[in-house]
Amino acid sequence: MSNSISLAQKYLPMLDETYQLSSLTAPLDYNVVDYSGGNVVKIFKTSMQGLADYDRNTGFVDGSVTGSWETLTLKRDRARSFIIDRMDNDETLDQAFGSLAGEFIRTKVAPEVDAYRFSAYASTEGIGSASGTLTESTIIDAIDAAVQAMDENEVPYEDRILFITPANYALLKKATADMRFASVNDSQLNSNFEMYDGMRVVKVPQRRFKTAVTLCDGSSSDQLDGGFTPAEDAKDINFMIIHPCAVLQVPKHTLPRIFSPEENQKADAWKFDYRIYHDAFVLPNKLSGVYLHAKA
Repeated sequence: MSNSISLAQKYLPMLDETYQLSSLTAPLDYNVVDYSGGNVVKIFKTSMQGLADYDRNTGFVDGSVTGSWETLTLKRDRARSFIIDRMDNDETLDQAFGSLAGEFIRTKVAPEVDAYRFSAYASTEGIGSASGTLTESTIIDAIDAAVQAMDENEVPYEDRILFITPANYALLKKATADMRFASVNDSQLNSNFEMYDGMRVVKVPQRRFKTAVTLCDGSSSDQLDGGFTPAEDAKDINFMIIHPCAVLQVPKHTLPRIFSPEENQKADAWKFDYRIYHDAFVLPNKLSGVYLHAKA
């Protein structure tokens, strides 16, 4: 039992760090939800009236405030279990287990969660959107149009994030080459940039950037590898601008479970279970905080 606890204490912080480094949507963890159980979360929405004329005889015009709880249901419950033989782990100085857990989080969990979240935001009705094939001569105008739409809807300027594919990031670099020059020192040049028009820039591989994805069940004959694939009607996303306050990312993790060979009743092996129960939503009263530009 003590071996299992020691191994868990050794690897759990590493797994959390691996997820944070590998997840591209982690910066959107802005809204905090008090998750008290069940498969739902509730958010409070309010609406109120605007200013009215003040009357020096009768005073203030009465106003009203209405509030309601919006119920959001979590739909994604995903998991996997792995076995590492005791001797395989011992002969690699515990690296077999550590490599398995870390690589699973980095190459399987984080990409799927990102892909699902982006597709959930992209498929929400009412967000700002446009479509088309971007080129070096059109990409600046496309981003400017998105920014202008968000400005008109009074989305806060601060903290907006520009998520963009590597291919479109390269187009943007070419389109802005004559506007900037970055030098590391006299012998090295760096044309990359981390901010654009006040927005943090995050590059998203096209594989994670689709308007719709299918989560494979892992048990059907054609889905044994699990993971995710683009849905049949999916479109490639060129870029998205998202303000963190507009989205709600609700992860309910069970901590990775680790069983020692002594605890494992089926094999003389370490057993690693991972489960993530989660979902992602665009808040109904903040739809303007998300802007999608997809390929036609």
